Amino acid sequence: MRDHGGGVDAAAAQFGGERGDWIDLSTGINPAPYPLPRFDPDCWTALPDRAAYTQLVNAARAFWQIPESASIIAAPGASALIARLPAIHPPGRVQINGPTYNEHAASYSDHGWTIVTDRADVRVVVHPNNPDGRLWQTPDADDDWALTMTVIDESFCDVMPEASLIDHTARRGTIVLKSFGKFWGLAGLRLGFAIGDPDLIAQLDRRLGPWAVSGPAIATATQALRDADWAEATRARLTRDAARLDAAMIACGASVVGGTTLFRLYDTANAERWQRHLASHRIWSRRFPYSERWLRLGLPASTQWDRIETALATIA
Repeated sequence: MRDHGGGVDAAAAQFGGERGDWIDLSTGINPAPYPLPRFDPDCWTALPDRAAYTQLVNAARAFWQIPESASIIAAPGASALIARLPAIHPPGRVQINGPTYNEHAASYSDHGWTIVTDRADVRVVVHPNNPDGRLWQTPDADDDWALTMTVIDESFCDVMPEASLIDHTARRGTIVLKSFGKFWGLAGLRLGFAIGDPDLIAQLDRRLGPWAVSGPAIATATQALRDADWAEATRARLTRDAARLDAAMIACGASVVGGTTLFRLYDTANAERWQRHLASHRIWSRRFPYSERWLRLGLPASTQWDRIETALATIA
């Protein structure tokens, strides 16, 4: 099922209030985004040029410490890459162990692939996993059966760079996906990256077509990826805020299942009841079709904590 976070307009239609009354905790997007730079006018009026794109790629290489042998392309969001990845090989068997981010299985199914949990032609892993934050344990040599391609989705890994598997992009048949919108909090900019096997990256690049990434996205991300101080301070703040949210939820009777410092997953007695209670306070959360107990919350902005903690204090 293609269920996602967001949809605050639909929540307002169901539970009342105007869209602006709501706090959206249903996604894993940093609520304190990277500050937008001042744009040159031609960011909006000219087609993005190769020099600007090269600066973006170089900034990404330095930030993620990408191996020299790996190729990298930028795209209008990691979702655009996920939608195109199944087309670079003939349909076969793809290993996707759930529960995990559902767009991978949906995209492969749309392209005629068979989703399996054992040996396959292609393997897709989400690292850290969404929604429970599990880290993928790379297989031992004896268990790492021959694959045409391994896709490692690191959309949420920038909060824990020490866990990144970016070194694997030097291996043939490996692609790592990165999302700019999550950690930097600019999901509306629509920017993602694919990094890895040059032959596979070239095939993806052809499918994206020219000028896939906008001028404002290139300018913003180039500056952000060079701003190591902002990244370090953001990781520290997210860690503190995730701990504060855990403490508030535990005090109300929930238990922590896992997550990252951009989203937290909780076990509750009744996730629907919790979601409805929070919605009565105009706070939107995330439930999952495969669990009656799991509730996922993103982090609130600094000005929203009072509303969050007041709403949680009244849950019965």
